[in-house]
Amino acid sequence: MSIGGKVNYYFTGILIILITLLAFFGGPKAWGDSTQTNVSGSNTAIEGGYTSTATTTYETGSESTSTTTNTTNSDIRSSPPSAAAPSYNSMTQDVCAVGISAGIQTFGIGISGGKHMIDKNCERLKLARILNDFGMKVAAVAMLCQDERVFESMIQAGTPCPIDGRIGKEAQKLWAKYDHERPDYKTYVKRMDDRKKTDEAEQAAMTKEFEKIEKEKAKKMKKMEWVDPK
Repeated sequence: MSIGGKVNYYFTGILIILITLLAFFGGPKAWGDSTQTNVSGSNTAIEGGYTSTATTTYETGSESTSTTTNTTNSDIRSSPPSAAAPSYNSMTQDVCAVGISAGIQTFGIGISGGKHMIDKNCERLKLARILNDFGMKVAAVAMLCQDERVFESMIQAGTPCPIDGRIGKEAQKLWAKYDHERPDYKTYVKRMDDRKKTDEAEQAAMTKEFEKIEKEKAKKMKKMEWVDPK
């Protein structure tokens, strides 16, 4: 009877210890994990992203997972400001000046500028008109002859421009002698070279034709000698 009672006491004590251990170490367990990432730039593009992940696991083996992702991209481009070129105008009506200006603009820097340019042809026309109004017609023509286009047209018309107080044929002789003083000297030299080449080619063609005629004539004379020898 006493032995059975001791066994019951032992069994009861062991059962109490097991229940106590189960109460401390056998409860439900939970784990959590979350990650957040943000990336941003301040030049021309902005990129942002957010990621959140949560996972819960229970002792019984069930699992619950939740994931959220948010991404935003922004690309901003803007045109550069325009460069304003300065304005240049003539002071009076009798000034042959032309205003020229320009400007350039980039993303980093802009530059603009301008200046006055003298119109030589405008000055020449005004001076020739004033000389003609004063009755200096030859001087007015000489002023216009400083333009190579006028000089060439006068030569082609047979009325060469004045030189050293000479006009007409006397002026033409002086221009032929001092041709380097012509306003169209470069064009004149090129034209003379082209004419020389053309004349040489024409002379070569005439020489070749003459030689051909001479050979044919020599052949005919030779045939006549064979027909009627003396």
